[in-house]
Amino acid sequence: MKKHALTTLLCLSVAGTASAAHVDDDMALALAAPRERIVDHSLSTSAVRARVEPATAFYGFWNNGSQALLDRAISPGFVDHTLPPGRPQGPSGPAAASKAFLAAVPDLKVTVTQQLVVGDRVVSHLDMAGHFTGTFQERQGHGETIHFFATDIVKVTNGRITDNWHLEDNLTLLKQLGVYR
Repeated sequence: MKKHALTTLLCLSVAGTASAAHVDDDMALALAAPRERIVDHSLSTSAVRARVEPATAFYGFWNNGSQALLDRAISPGFVDHTLPPGRPQGPSGPAAASKAFLAAVPDLKVTVTQQLVVGDRVVSHLDMAGHFTGTFQERQGHGETIHFFATDIVKVTNGRITDNWHLEDNLTLLKQLGVYR
C-alpha cells in the first residue's frame, strides 16, 4: 500500500461534502446510544450523566456531521492524542475528518456496541457501517459495503470531552474502499 494512501486515509482528507444531513440530531443521538453500558458504581448519577452526554453527542456527531453536536461534545481545548498526520489538532480535527468521511460514506452509522464509564473516562467500542457511494482519493464508490470497528477513550472534564485516544481498523476500511488489496 502506498504511504500516501494510508496518510490520506488517516487524515480522511477526501474531497466532497457530507450528505448525511438526512439524519437529524435527535436521530443521530438515538443511533449513538450504547447497546451496553458498564458504569463505575463509585460515580454519582450526575457524574455519569456529565460523562455520558458529551460522549453520546460526539458519536451522534459522527452519524451526521452536526456542528451543534460537536460543539456540545468537545471543549475548545480538545486534544487528539492519536492525531493522524495532516489532521488539524483541536475541534477542527474531528470536524474535518467527519466531513471527509461522510463525503465518502454518506450513510455512515456509528453504533456504540459497548461503553465503559470509569473515573473521568468513557471508553467506547464502535461499529461503523455504511456504503461507499461518495468519493475517496479520486475513487468513486459504487455502493461497496463499509463495515469496521474502532475504539475510543475520551476524557471528560466539566461536561466536555477534553482528550481523545482512538484506534480504527484502517486496514479493513482500506480494503473495502479498494485502496489496498
